[in-house]
Amino acid sequence: MKHHVLASLLAALTAVAAIACRAGTGVSQLPPEGGDGPVTVFYPTAAPDETVQRGPFVLSLAPQAVPARGNGRLIVISHGSGGNAWVHSDLARALVGAGFVVAVPRHRGDNSLDPSDPGPDSWKLRPGEVSRAIDAVAHASQLAPLLALDRVGVYGMSAGGHTALTFAGGRWSPRSFAQHCEAHIAQDFPACVGLYASLRGDLFDGLKETVALIVIRHRFEDDAAWYSHSDPRVQAVVAAVPFAADFDPASLARPRVPLGLVLAERDQWLAPRFHGGAVLKACQPRCELLADIAAGGHGSMLSPLPPPAVLGARASALLSDPTGFDRSQMAAVNQRIAAFFRAHLLP
Repeated sequence: MKHHVLASLLAALTAVAAIACRAGTGVSQLPPEGGDGPVTVFYPTAAPDETVQRGPFVLSLAPQAVPARGNGRLIVISHGSGGNAWVHSDLARALVGAGFVVAVPRHRGDNSLDPSDPGPDSWKLRPGEVSRAIDAVAHASQLAPLLALDRVGVYGMSAGGHTALTFAGGRWSPRSFAQHCEAHIAQDFPACVGLYASLRGDLFDGLKETVALIVIRHRFEDDAAWYSHSDPRVQAVVAAVPFAADFDPASLARPRVPLGLVLAERDQWLAPRFHGGAVLKACQPRCELLADIAAGGHGSMLSPLPPPAVLGARASALLSDPTGFDRSQMAAVNQRIAAFFRAHLLP
């Protein structure tokens, strides 16, 4: 009887200790690898969270805290155009709560501090930056001993979703991007042009479309090379509202690794039928639809969402929550993403 009581007490203490190890979400920044930007890392820690200010966001994190052992796996998040680590901090916290370490590289020329070169030129660089972010974590003295980097997950949203699809085995070309815009410039104008201009339903729309196509042809039509990237460490991928119209559909028909998709039916930036919906059509039944957010827009996956004053008028129109969208549902979506990675990365 005494031994039974002692065993129960030890089990209870072990459970308490495990909970204590997940007390907070640590955050730190790793130095750049080569010419890349820094890598923001979120991780389990026994330290309590505190209120911190990061740009326009007030977050609960434990800066520079000592890492605690989690489940031993790493997830790399590839942010969208003009993005940063903080707009994915709610997802990062959910992944850390599931025991993962999360690394977010700052993509060169396509981030909130330097949005100078979005689009195909950035898409060529991003997969290498993700692989080097894994290297950076491997070189981090406090984190590396807590991780096995033979099974890494990649999550990407928007342009980051393009990066994620590349890791799933997709191949794409700048010429395919130009051909898509030639065929669908009016129906998918924001995807082709970004924030440089918008259609307003007036007499100038035709001129805007003509000028946009001249620029796109000049920059991308002659580049017919297929771009791909392989990293055997990446063993599961989630792509959320991805830019995908420039992929060879056949390359995604049999994804190299388990592929999960998150779509938003009211996406005003990347028309789903050309992008995420087209990927789903190509890869089913060999991929998994994790969520199709009925009232969600392109910015639904940004959590926290930047305030309109930071986004600016055009980006705010494309990213702000549509009428009727219930943002509280995104906590459940984040949990589905975490469950997908648990299922495919853990023993």
